[in-house]
Amino acid sequence: MSSSSSKSTTDSIEPIFSLAWNKAEYSLVLTASGWLLVGALVISALLACWRIYAGGFTFKSFEIDQADIGIGDQKFSFKPNMADKQVAYAIWVELSTRKIGLPIDFENDVVSEIYDSWHGFFTVTRELVKGIPAQKVKRDSTQKIVRLSIEVLNEGLRPHLTRWQARFRHWYDRELKKYDASPGEEVLDPQLIQERFPKFDELKADMERVNQSLIKYRQQMHLLVLKD
Repeated sequence: MSSSSSKSTTDSIEPIFSLAWNKAEYSLVLTASGWLLVGALVISALLACWRIYAGGFTFKSFEIDQADIGIGDQKFSFKPNMADKQVAYAIWVELSTRKIGLPIDFENDVVSEIYDSWHGFFTVTRELVKGIPAQKVKRDSTQKIVRLSIEVLNEGLRPHLTRWQARFRHWYDRELKKYDASPGEEVLDPQLIQERFPKFDELKADMERVNQSLIKYRQQMHLLVLKD
C-alpha cells in the first residue's frame, strides 16, 4: 500500500524539463515545464529591480556643454543612472522654486532678496552634493554631475557674490537707514532705491549674465531628469 502510494506521488510530479526522441521526425524534443518559465521571469524581474535600485541601470547617452552654461568650454557625455537623475531632480526643483533659476525683473525684483535666494541655493546644492553616497560618486556619470554642480557654484555664483554682494548690501542698508532717520523724506520703493547704487548698471549686467547661466543649468538638469 505504501509503495503504491509513493509511486503514484512520484508519477504525479511534473519534471522541470524532459528530453525525448521523436521517432516520426527523427529528432530530439526538449519539453520545459511552465514553472521553469515562471521562475526565469521572476529571476529576471528581481535582477532588473536590483540593477535599478543599485544605480547600475544605464540610460541613453546625455551630453552637457559647459559653454552653454557659461562656466567653461568643456563638453562631456555620459550615461546617467537613477542616482544621477535623483540628484538632477533635486537641483532642478531648487532652481525652479527659487528666484535663482528664473529671469530677473529689475523693475520689480529686489537685489538683496535675489542675493538671499542665491545664497540659499548655494547652501542647498552644497548639501545635496555632500549627501551623495560615496559609492555612487565613484561612478563616472555621477562624478561629472557633481563636478558640474561645484563649478556652477564656484565659477558661476561665487565670483559675482564675492565682487558685489557685500558692497551692495552695505550701501543698501545705509540707504534704508537714511529713510528711517528722515521720516519726512519722500518714500521710495526698494527697486528705486537700489537703482541709485553707484555701479548699478555694472552690477545689473553681471547679475543678468549669472542669471542666464543658472537658467541654462536648470534646463540641463530638467532634460537630464526627463532622459529615457
